[in-house]
Amino acid sequence: MRGQWLYLYRAVDSEGNTLDFLLNETRSTRAAKRFFRNMLGNSHVTPPRVINVDKNPAYIGAVDDLKDDGQLPPECQRRPTKYLNNIVEQDHRCVKRQVRAAMGYGSYPTAWRTIRGIEADHQIRKGQINGVGKSDIIGQKQFIHGLFGLR
Repeated sequence: MRGQWLYLYRAVDSEGNTLDFLLNETRSTRAAKRFFRNMLGNSHVTPPRVINVDKNPAYIGAVDDLKDDGQLPPECQRRPTKYLNNIVEQDHRCVKRQVRAAMGYGSYPTAWRTIRGIEADHQIRKGQINGVGKSDIIGQKQFIHGLFGLR
């Protein structure tokens, strides 16, 4: 965004379903904790058994603090292993391609709204919408038209 780097936090379950995402200016313990709190607060998310993350040290404090607060079960493991994070990275590839094609954003609100739309489109294509299958192109089109009031 105007030459400033932003970080896109993403949570994906073991089946590849997107749970939540957050665009933030920093990659700190505070930002990671905020992301995990928001994700765990969603009604469709169950407390995880294992959290696979990259080796960013911010996750250590965030996961430990959430366990201390009781928002994560004490038996939840944090695995900072690069290769176990492949589900997230592969899912993130489709989003990155569209963000890179945009060649930057002028402001944070513009970036946030655009990435929210890209993530929603990605979830629709993955079949994460009730009643609309992964390969049901007509159903996906009708769903989007219903969202935006198109004919």
